[in-house]
Amino acid sequence: MAADRPVVVALGPVDPALVAGVLGDGVSFVAEPSAEQLAVAVGAIARADAVVDAEFFDRAPRLRVVARTGVGVDLVDLEAASARGITVVVTPGSGTRAVAEGVLALALHLVKRLGPLTDLVRDGRWAGRGQVQVGDLDGATIGIVGYGRIGRRVGELATAFGMRVLAHDPFSPPPPEVDCPDLGSLAAASDVLTLHAPLTDQTRHLVDRAFLAGVRRGAILVNCGRGGLLDLDAVLAALKAGRLAGVGLDVFDPEPPPHHPLFDHPDVVLPPPLMGLTRRATAATFADAARGVADVLAGRRPAAVANAS
Repeated sequence: MAADRPVVVALGPVDPALVAGVLGDGVSFVAEPSAEQLAVAVGAIARADAVVDAEFFDRAPRLRVVARTGVGVDLVDLEAASARGITVVVTPGSGTRAVAEGVLALALHLVKRLGPLTDLVRDGRWAGRGQVQVGDLDGATIGIVGYGRIGRRVGELATAFGMRVLAHDPFSPPPPEVDCPDLGSLAAASDVLTLHAPLTDQTRHLVDRAFLAGVRRGAILVNCGRGGLLDLDAVLAALKAGRLAGVGLDVFDPEPPPHHPLFDHPDVVLPPPLMGLTRRATAATFADAARGVADVLAGRRPAAVANAS
């Protein structure tokens, strides 16, 4: 590492091959920084689970920019960053298509009953195949809660499957042709519900017992948004009561999550949060993060800033 080159560090696992070319030869990238390297770092690329708070900023006093992979800044102290003149960059578009594909994958897995049907063959219970009812996306209604980039892409894919699209956004109304201003009406009308709202005080445990009491019986619930949007106890109760027919989760609160009885239910599928980390999406995310760092260091305005005034 050349002493005269600015230092950019990784906060969490970052493949140097995905960022070095974008940062350029004039920058030294450090994948596993020491305390001494943090002390001179001018930029950082932070994974989703990295805590970037005032204490961290104290250990990196020369920091000018933090690029957070993805859009969630729950673990980034934006106020402390702004007070120190540190730009917080996010990468909102790079994983959009991958996450939307993941939503449809989880919905298909649950609607087509792939888990129980696989168990039948694996366990030699072929004669029981007629007892498992397989559903359809074609002709079904999908209710999208949170209609930003990912929510809109989910709607596009759902339309290609022949689904009717309804959308509710607590912060910005969707287009009139899909807008469902009343969240209860959306729940009652939807065969598949998918969550993409940001996690705020307003949306924490948005899906609770009251919400689920109004859900169409036999609905599928998918959450690829934020783990805190769900009350897991309420979701489990709705599954046991038959109100929900299946649940797909790839986000948790916290991560990694402590074991919950919901995880043992046969109609739940819960991969770790990798839907937005396909090979293509990962490369795009880290390239966008590195580009944001490079922009700030060069005096350019990045494409997406979380603490813009």
